[in-house]
Amino acid sequence: MRYSVIALTYNQLAVTRRCLTALLRDTVSDAPWELLVVDNGSSDDTPRWVADALHPFGAARGVPVRLLRNAENVGCSLARNQGIAAATGDFLVFNDNDVTPRTRAWLPRLREAIERAPDVGLAGPKLVYPTPGAAIQCAGVGISRRGHVCFRGRGQPNDAPAWAAAAEVQCLISACLMVRADLPRRFGGFDPIFHPVQFEDFDLCYRLREAGWRAVYTPAAEMYHFESTTTQGSPARNNAATVVRNGLTFQKRWRHLFEAENGPSEASCRWLRLPPLPPLEAIPDPLPLL
Repeated sequence: MRYSVIALTYNQLAVTRRCLTALLRDTVSDAPWELLVVDNGSSDDTPRWVADALHPFGAARGVPVRLLRNAENVGCSLARNQGIAAATGDFLVFNDNDVTPRTRAWLPRLREAIERAPDVGLAGPKLVYPTPGAAIQCAGVGISRRGHVCFRGRGQPNDAPAWAAAAEVQCLISACLMVRADLPRRFGGFDPIFHPVQFEDFDLCYRLREAGWRAVYTPAAEMYHFESTTTQGSPARNNAATVVRNGLTFQKRWRHLFEAENGPSEASCRWLRLPPLPPLEAIPDPLPLL
């Protein structure tokens, strides 16, 4: 298997159905791939829908769909690690259940970015909003010298020149992230200390970067991101204390690196308030594709 795509689900069936269906429908791959759905104890019909509808939909397209079920919400780190253990692909792709392709050939584009140099271990796409114009949601992540996070390009036009070229970055977000399959197994997957969510992806990026692997932002692959849906409804959703706690853990662990890096300014790390997305049913399906 060339690619293993690992998606987490936790309730939110309408979004999961919309996005995972589009993932199978709109992806054009250069090699076989599989979709592993790790359900974190959903109390709605998500597991049944994956088994009864998504599995045959994938089979009809030559993409095996496997469902891993947890009795409760074990958090993002442990659930993704379950996906890593079950995956058979040469490249692992962490793709949240609220992310769909804009670029049909997104899988080979990300792989090509990794294989362009022997020390590239991770690649992430240009994440865009599912709205007219496809404004940028995240063009890779910067970490300031004080450990603050900057979603590069957030809210800017899709064609903004600053985010049009591939670039090495400090971090990538796990909403959509490809990594060489051997790396999480050699250096450890997502650390459960960041339970249930927040900063576990940045920690993985820094762990692999400390081992000599580079992370690259890849605008040749674009993905729509419905933003903050995968964790919606979890006990820590909007829990500022969890964000602060995990952020402090990340800062303490990696201060020796980001303090010495030429990261973004503190001003650019201020979270830009943007208008909320329209209701799911008001967003066209299918969305425009490249």
